[in-house]
Amino acid sequence: MTTLLITGIILLLLAIIVLLSILNDSANALKSGEKGALDRKYTRIGQFLMVFNIGFLVYCFWSAYHYKNYMMGYGPHTAASEHGPSIDNLFNITLIVTGIIFVLTTFALFWFSYKYRHHEGRVASTLSHNTKLEIIWTAVPALVLTVLVVKGIVAWNNITADVDPQEQYLEIDVTGQQFLWNIRYPGKDGRLGAKDFRLIKPGVNELGQDWRDKHNIDDFMSDEIVIPKGQKVKFRIYAKDVLHSFFLPHFRVKMDAVPGLPTYFVVTPTTTTEEYRQRLSHYPEYQVPSDPEDPDSEPLWKAFNYELACAELCGIGHYSMRRVVRVVEPEEFEAWYNKQKSYYLENIRFTEDDPYKDELLPFEVEERKADFENRFNKAYNSVEEAGRIIELRHVNFKTGSAELTPLSRYELDFAAEAMQAHPEIKIEVGGHTDNVGNPENNQHLSEARANAVKTYLTKKGVAADRMAAVGYGQEKPIATNDSAEGRQKNRRTELKIIK
Repeated sequence: MTTLLITGIILLLLAIIVLLSILNDSANALKSGEKGALDRKYTRIGQFLMVFNIGFLVYCFWSAYHYKNYMMGYGPHTAASEHGPSIDNLFNITLIVTGIIFVLTTFALFWFSYKYRHHEGRVASTLSHNTKLEIIWTAVPALVLTVLVVKGIVAWNNITADVDPQEQYLEIDVTGQQFLWNIRYPGKDGRLGAKDFRLIKPGVNELGQDWRDKHNIDDFMSDEIVIPKGQKVKFRIYAKDVLHSFFLPHFRVKMDAVPGLPTYFVVTPTTTTEEYRQRLSHYPEYQVPSDPEDPDSEPLWKAFNYELACAELCGIGHYSMRRVVRVVEPEEFEAWYNKQKSYYLENIRFTEDDPYKDELLPFEVEERKADFENRFNKAYNSVEEAGRIIELRHVNFKTGSAELTPLSRYELDFAAEAMQAHPEIKIEVGGHTDNVGNPENNQHLSEARANAVKTYLTKKGVAADRMAAVGYGQEKPIATNDSAEGRQKNRRTELKIIK
């Protein structure tokens, strides 16, 4: 492409030099007053323009053919989506119609410059009015444009049709900002959670997700767009600051991302990234190194990736809006999808921004209950005394006190249910602390915490005479007190099963 541009610039400079030379000769002829000199000069200019015209048209067709394998819609670059061929077809029809007009008008422009060049004594004729000509040059373009517009509207309505709520599709939220795309997927529930721009908190909640909407709980963020081949995908498109443009060239998708005006686009990919690479591998243009400065780099076809680009000049960092798009087989997509982590659970859960920080979600209750029942059954069936101890992993107290935190109630409820299911057993509730502070105070604190657990279980229906509350203070550490992690493990409450 660089060579093409340099060649074009050189040719234009030569043309300018030739024209300047001819104009200089014409000016000298006028000054000398030589008879017929002007006619000869204008004839030379007309002939030069005709040669330039023919060369220009030949160059246009040659360059289009030479670079066809780099152009969208030609060579290996047929559309990778279901609706793509209809767009390519529409572009080809437009190209043929406008191409014919371009060739005819360009040729006529230079031909007229030659045919109607200056002749001494010749006077131009005038045509004040011709109804037939006016009807022709009005009706023909109007008819052609009508056909193109109607075909375009039909294609556009088909391409931008929304999904049927009853059909299966994948919905992805894509939000542009200076200078990146925020890509959000729905979790296992298949639905994207609500968001509100007033909830945006930079670095914490970039999209303004409303955490009170439980559909947000399993949504996850991704640095790339991964979509399954053959499945309909609806992109919900937003902008946070300035106008952006959601552009997937290989899928023939382009939709503006407008601040305050949500848009969408529905696309069904038909070609995986690997299949597209194999298509490119059959063309010599894509056998060259992918890195021009490294001749040992992998070939261009192997380094190919679909991409998401911003087609609006959105600022000085516009170039960094590029994101990789991967189309994979459904099985590979499912494997990738199952590995993704919920943004809420990884970054928001139990923080000050979490509206559910003092309660467990249903799936968390089930997980903790299954874990407790497993540990209780192991302790219940153990023949060794050490094996009959159950650490209450999720029972905590407010700092320096024996007041239970709200989330402690779940594991204590599991313990109460287990005790009621096994009326033949008794338990010892043991309280432990780390070695920070006064040993005597630590002893009192451990006793108070053990009694707090006993009191809670009593209120849940466990007979008080089946339980003994014992405080061990700092005397029975299970880890070193020389680290914060070790001290955290030593601050614990345990149940010991006594049969």
